[in-house]
This record gives sequence, C-alpha cells and structure tokens, in this order.
Amino acid sequence: MQIQKIKGHLYLSRVFSVCTNMKNIIYILFLWVVAPTMSAQNGDEVFTFLRYPASSRVNALGGNNISLVERDPSLIFHNPALLGTELDKMVNLNYMNFISDINLGSALFTKATGGNSAWGVGAVFFSYGNFKQTTEENIITGNFSVKDIGVRAFYSRDLSERWRGGLSLNFLYASLESYTSLGLAVDAGLSYYHSESEFSFGIVLKNIGAQLKAYDEKRYKMPWDIQLGLSKKLEHAPFRFSLTAMYLNKWKFGHVEKAAPGYKEDTFVKTLAKHLVLGVDFVPSENFWVGIGFNPKTNMDMKLQGANALAGFSAGAGVSIKMFDIGASVAKYHPSALSLMISVSTTISDFKP
Repeated sequence: MQIQKIKGHLYLSRVFSVCTNMKNIIYILFLWVVAPTMSAQNGDEVFTFLRYPASSRVNALGGNNISLVERDPSLIFHNPALLGTELDKMVNLNYMNFISDINLGSALFTKATGGNSAWGVGAVFFSYGNFKQTTEENIITGNFSVKDIGVRAFYSRDLSERWRGGLSLNFLYASLESYTSLGLAVDAGLSYYHSESEFSFGIVLKNIGAQLKAYDEKRYKMPWDIQLGLSKKLEHAPFRFSLTAMYLNKWKFGHVEKAAPGYKEDTFVKTLAKHLVLGVDFVPSENFWVGIGFNPKTNMDMKLQGANALAGFSAGAGVSIKMFDIGASVAKYHPSALSLMISVSTTISDFKP
C-alpha cells in the first residue's frame, strides 16, 4: 500500500474540489547549483508541506523569498542565515487558512548569543483536515485526520560585516490515520547584505535529509531544493524588488496529464518561468509595508480553463503597533477560495516595566 500516493490524492481532492572573495563565492555557488541539476531525478516525495510559506510577508511576495533582510523572525523559516542578533528575544506566530479546513500554523522564538551569533527554536504544523473512514462498500466506520509537524532548531553566525551563515535542523513527524512517518532534514544558508546600496542576496540548500521511518515498506525522498534569491531597494524610492529562483536541482517538472490527448511539453520559457518567483514591496518606513507577488508555477499549475486567472498572485501588508508587528497576506490558489495568512511578532524585552 503506497501511503504517500493516498495522501497526495486526499490533498489534491481538496484543492481542486564562510567566504569574502566574491569570485570564489560565485564559483562555489555555480557548482552548488549546476552539478546537482545534471543528476536530478523525478520521484515521489514525502513531507511536501516544507515547501509552503511559513511567513505572512513571504506569502505576500509570491510564497518564497530567501533574501529579504528585515526584523521579522518568520523569514528564517525560509533561510536560516536571515537569523541575527537583531532578532534577540523575539516571538513570532503565524496562521494560514490554506483552502477549506486545510490549515498551517507556526511558532518561533529567537535569541542572540554573544555579539555575532543567534539561535532559535520553532515548530510548523500542517493539518489537512478530517476525513471519513469507509469500507470498500462505502460504509462509514469513523473519521481520521492527516497532519504534518516539523520541530526546528536554528543557528546563525556572522562570517564578516556583510556575510552571514545559518543552519536549521528539522525533526519531522507525519500521520495518516493509523500510519506514521518520521524524518530528519537540514537547511544550510548564506546571506549577503550591503546596507549602503540596500542590496541583499541569499542561497539555501533546503530539506537535505531522509525519511527515517516510512508509512509502510517503501521510503520516499525529501523535497530537497536549491534556491537563490536577491532583493534590491531603489535608491530614491521606497520600493524593493525581489527575485527568487527555486527547484534548481532539476529543470523539467512532471505532469499528471502527460497521457492526456493533445498534451504538449512546456516550452523553454515556460519551464524557466516555473523556477522563478517575483515580489515587490513598498516600504516607506520601518513601521509599515505593502507587498505583492507572482508565482508563475502556481499560476500555470492551478489555472483552470475559463477560471482562476489570479492563480499565483498574492498580496499583503504589515504594520507596527506599539509592541507588536502585525502582518496579513492573501494568495489565490482555487477559484472559489482565497488563502489567508496572519503573522504577529513581538520582542519580550519590550514588556518590561
């Protein structure tokens, strides 16, 4: 019994119903990106909830961003190198209603240690909702739930004035009715930030690990990925542009409709677009932001004939009110529903009398 395939069908039914020399760094990044791409293979994956945004701000900017440098703890879920001493004693909570009763939540605490390093602990919870359990004769015998949980530990350290490295260790648990699975994954990231030009760059190797305990006799691979991203704020205007490249460990994407009559392979341009996420945010001050994003892959994968033209588009805003930073974002996946995400962050030391 292939439990992972069953889990995928349940989910789909809900959706459709330390370097400072720049030349050396560029060379290393080139090897990291190109070499795995040459040998990437398609196959079934487990713990795919790791691909979903765990930050309202990232959700607003297209669902993925690894280069944004802000005082927002939730960004470290996407790149652990974005953790720093500026996030000392911060707490962050996120909640997203994805579609119907599919929900995602996360919690995070960060702490500076010494003058150039920081650590954090957090967790992500993804619930696919409740399902009716039936016999082959369609007789209802009860209910069961499907959920994924990730408990994470983060550590980062300044490598130089502009470079920072970070690691996160992710302990994974999933359950489907009476079946369970365990996994372990590591994220390794680098972040570069030039404060004078307000340019930032990031690279992350994500979800490197293995399924330690399978649902049944077959193990599936992790949704590992290589991502590159950059963000640049305009010199004389409060606008910042971000470009994130994903799935750099492979080129072509699989399609469930390959056997359908008239199916055509993606062109080079379409395939390239599916690897990119675009985001623009308006940041007039440290206390307010508005962002929009576009994910071409989501747009092409989720667009239905004659409907859901806004698939892949997202937007959001955030404001600082006294001791709290509050953000909200929406993204369009299904023609009948919007995905809503809310984030709240605060600094514990601000509550001292």
